[in-house]
Amino acid sequence: MSPQIPAREAERRGLRLWNVGIVLLLAFAGALLVAGFVFWTGWDLLGARELKKQQKIDSKTLFDLVKLSFGVVAGAGALVALVVAYRRQRVDEDAALRDTTRLHNERFTNAVSQLGSEAPTVRLGGVHALAGLADDAPTRQLRQTCIDVLCAFIRLPYTAESALAAGAEARHSYLALREARHTVIRLVRDHLRLPQEHPHSWQGHDFDFTNAVFDGGDLSQATFSGGAVTFTGATFLGGAVTFVDVTFSGGEVFFLDATFSGGEVEFRGATFSGGEVYFAGATFSGGEVYFTGATFSGGEVYFTGATFSGGEVAFLDATISGGRVEFSYATLSGGKVDITGATISGGEVAFTRTKCLSGTVDFTGSRISGGTVDFTRAAFSGGIVDFDSAAFSGGMVNFPRATFSAGIVDFSEATFAGSMVDFTEATFSHGTVYYVRSMFSGGTVDYTDATFSGGPVDYTDATFSGGTVNFSGATGSAPVGLLTAAGSPLPAGVTLAAGW
Repeated sequence: MSPQIPAREAERRGLRLWNVGIVLLLAFAGALLVAGFVFWTGWDLLGARELKKQQKIDSKTLFDLVKLSFGVVAGAGALVALVVAYRRQRVDEDAALRDTTRLHNERFTNAVSQLGSEAPTVRLGGVHALAGLADDAPTRQLRQTCIDVLCAFIRLPYTAESALAAGAEARHSYLALREARHTVIRLVRDHLRLPQEHPHSWQGHDFDFTNAVFDGGDLSQATFSGGAVTFTGATFLGGAVTFVDVTFSGGEVFFLDATFSGGEVEFRGATFSGGEVYFAGATFSGGEVYFTGATFSGGEVYFTGATFSGGEVAFLDATISGGRVEFSYATLSGGKVDITGATISGGEVAFTRTKCLSGTVDFTGSRISGGTVDFTRAAFSGGIVDFDSAAFSGGMVNFPRATFSAGIVDFSEATFAGSMVDFTEATFSHGTVYYVRSMFSGGTVDYTDATFSGGPVDYTDATFSGGTVNFSGATGSAPVGLLTAAGSPLPAGVTLAAGW
């Protein structure tokens, strides 16, 4: 197997030089233009108006003309020598590149042969040989080729430990192959930790793990500032794939249509100041994805169209001051999206048109002082959205045109000193919205044009010292539990629709 050489590299190897006569002609023309420019500039600076005419040439003038002639000839010779030397240098450089590339190809072939060996030690040696070869590659494209082969090794069919046949031999073979695979991931991590200007840094390159099977791997503290890392269609069965303390300042990481049936993918302490991470279409039937303590000042994380039937996606204590975290069109039939203790001061967390059949979206104890949490047109036929003890001092939480046929939205003991919570045109046929013991000193909760045919909105023991809860234009029966206690008057700040 030999590396593929792109057209531009093949063209460079051909060293398509111009004809020497054309080059010399252009060089002389350029020299004359420069000399003429210098002469006329000097003439103008000296303020000369005309040349002094001389009827007879004396010996001094003749000698000056001879010196000028020799100078012109010498200059022309130097120019020819310069052009020839430049062409020779180009030819030598190209020859050196060909020799280096030939040696690279020989080492490449040997390393790939080692990688394909059945002997565990030889195979592991092939992994390190390819990584070293990538570091020494004479061109960026040849380095990418080495990286592609290492990634292809991870994509080869692989049986995880849970599916092993009984027997010590099978387990030993599995452990040997697993060690080689984890070594590849570790080498990728080590090279992505190097600063981009380092000659052995792999930042900006592409890493393709499409449809691979993972039972662990460590990419912690890597920096993704360009290129694409692809886990599309990958299966995570067990172990931990860690992105702890990684930095995303550019580039893209794809988990499109990935399957999480066990193990963990951990982005704890990650920093997102740019770039994108895509979990669109992923299936979570087990396992966990953690963004605990992550910081989002930019960049985007997408769970668009993902399916949650188990497992957990957690943003515990995350800080979102910019960027976007999106669960639009996702389906929750189990599992949990946990945003407990998060600080949202900007950016957006979006659950637009999400289907909540069961499971939990948990904002318990979160602090929302800016940005948007958006459940526009979400459908709740089960499950819980929990803002228990959350603090709202700015920003928006949107449920416009959401549908509640079951399930719970819980703002119990939440504090509203600002913010807008918007249920405009929402439909409540069942389910419950709780504000038990919540405190309103500012902000607005808006049910304008909402429809109630069942299910309570419960403000039991809520405290209103400011702010507004608006039911203007709402239709249907007055929601059960609207009063702070049975038979007591409406709390200040609650505005009912006419006829309620």
